[in-house]
Amino acid sequence: MHLLVDVPQRRRGLHSGPDGEAEAVVVEAEAVGGECSYRACVPSKALLRPGAARAEARWVDGARQTVTADLDPAHVLARRDRFTGRGDDTGQADWLDGAGVALVRGHGRLAGERRVQVTAADGSVRTLRARRAVVVCTGTEPALPPVEGLDRIGVWTSRQATTADAVPARLVVIGGGVVACELATAWRSLGASVTLLVRDQALLTDWEPCAGEEVTRGLGDLGVTIRFGVSAVRATRDAATRTVTVETDDGTALVCDEVLAAVGRRPRTADLGLETVGLPVGDWLPVDDTCRVTAVDGDWLHAVGDVNGRAPLTHMAKYQARACAAAIAERAAGRPADAGSRRAWSTRAARSAVPRAVFTRPEVASVGLTERAAREAGLAVRAVEYRTDDVAGAALHADGYRGFAKLVVDETRGVVVGCTLTGPMATELIHTATVAIVGEVPLDRLWHAVPAFPTVSEVWLRLLEAYGL
Repeated sequence: MHLLVDVPQRRRGLHSGPDGEAEAVVVEAEAVGGECSYRACVPSKALLRPGAARAEARWVDGARQTVTADLDPAHVLARRDRFTGRGDDTGQADWLDGAGVALVRGHGRLAGERRVQVTAADGSVRTLRARRAVVVCTGTEPALPPVEGLDRIGVWTSRQATTADAVPARLVVIGGGVVACELATAWRSLGASVTLLVRDQALLTDWEPCAGEEVTRGLGDLGVTIRFGVSAVRATRDAATRTVTVETDDGTALVCDEVLAAVGRRPRTADLGLETVGLPVGDWLPVDDTCRVTAVDGDWLHAVGDVNGRAPLTHMAKYQARACAAAIAERAAGRPADAGSRRAWSTRAARSAVPRAVFTRPEVASVGLTERAAREAGLAVRAVEYRTDDVAGAALHADGYRGFAKLVVDETRGVVVGCTLTGPMATELIHTATVAIVGEVPLDRLWHAVPAFPTVSEVWLRLLEAYGL
């Protein structure tokens, strides 16, 4: 998808000018709204939520006794489809129209400075020229691991795993990151027998170790088989039975019904005409804090979201889009948009305060730097830890509540630079840490932000006490 921006007249949004000419055009070859709305964040969380709700009821004595049945897959899948519309983007297309943004259906390619060539489904071609800027928002696509035969078996990627219409009896998942862990959780909750093949010796290896450890325990409790230090080397599908055999590098063979490859993503820049503006084809697009592509002269080309590789998360893409639009408007008005500032046109916070939420059981969430990353960055840090289950609000929330909290503090400035939480409600609790990090709130001031009793948020008080305040 491309956003072609004309000369904006308002700082807070792009709209049709007084002569009726559209000032913003979206070029879209697939569904308006992108991957998240139809084949990623929204459907995966819709698949995960019923299992989490059932588990939450079973965590509380008195409610536990009323939960006597398994999930109903047909109803879970139907609820997911209500959220995604099975790819029908009418609602989001109507939203664009209401916002005064024109929609051009077709595949867009750069055709030189400020020019985009659009090929429609019927093969017709038109060229659009932006007066001010072009924004590339094409996102990423799943990458496949180098497994012989994987591309010939009808392998699942996140797209198929979030849109499937039936529960596979046996599912093999290749990968140990967020997508692998979440979708293993979802399909196991719906009744599939799930085996996770993890090349590394831990899950979520770029997180604090406690996150991967807790997710490993949770997946095991669900009945997921995890094989660490094992890689798939070959996959074949039987033409008669449709079953798949996955051979691994330790000499074993797994028979399953579907294989999900979840080993990472690559930028969707292979067919965008990047060569017409002097950029390498297939690479990430390097940007500054205003999302301006730094490898192209001038201030006309921008890249927002996963395609720039900075923080491949939907909420960060939205943050970048707001900043990018503000930067374009500022420059159109003849004013400089300082990439290093804290103004509305800068995504400076994305350097150090990217919140991440994983909806496994238990949930895990983080923001900012891990202790290891902070030390590697040269910061003088101190880490403090606390068991969330020792907080009264956590014990009331769930019998046997289990959770972990870790705070990373920059001792020189006396501010929080990283936080990791595990356990029920971790994904909701993490925003407090995000505010503390973005605001660079001194610890002695944060001490006066009193959490209500009895809430799980009291873990913040306990962490500050553990630090010594």
